[in-house]
Amino acid sequence: MTPIFTERLLLREVEEHDADDLFEMDSDPHVHRFLLNTPVKTIAETNAIIEMLKAQYRDNGIARWAVIERLSGECIGWSGLKYFRETVNGRVNFYELGYRFKAKHWGKGYATEAAHAALDYGFTNLAMESIFALTHPDNFNSKKVLSKLGFQIHGTVEYFGPCTDWHELKKEDWLQRTMNP
Repeated sequence: MTPIFTERLLLREVEEHDADDLFEMDSDPHVHRFLLNTPVKTIAETNAIIEMLKAQYRDNGIARWAVIERLSGECIGWSGLKYFRETVNGRVNFYELGYRFKAKHWGKGYATEAAHAALDYGFTNLAMESIFALTHPDNFNSKKVLSKLGFQIHGTVEYFGPCTDWHELKKEDWLQRTMNP
């Protein structure tokens, strides 16, 4: 993948040297509050996640990207598209938008900025017709990000528990929003 630059961020494939930053993020129970409360406990678990992402890059051509704060050079989290081969909500072979950041970087607009870049990449470079997102029903901050981006809730599914919110953004709606902000 060619790195993507936004005003404040760089999005690129996750690399081994991101392990310490990703461990800091994924070992934080606050970060995993809406993710089945499963923070990692060892750097080896983080390294296994990095290897899983590399396999997704090879097998699917896409996976979550490291998000680097351009000013500091710090890996502050990840964002991007994941290709689902498994069936979720009656859909199979679809792309899902996701993002996760270190708690100290919450509330700065990074999720919206990184997700916007990922959506643009999906709709423009990969010619996707729809992109989906999944949120815990109580994760109001994540739902606010998705709403800003134009996602609509289309019911619930069993994923992060029995009642995960299922969101969808169609390409035509994305194009209309980006051409007429």
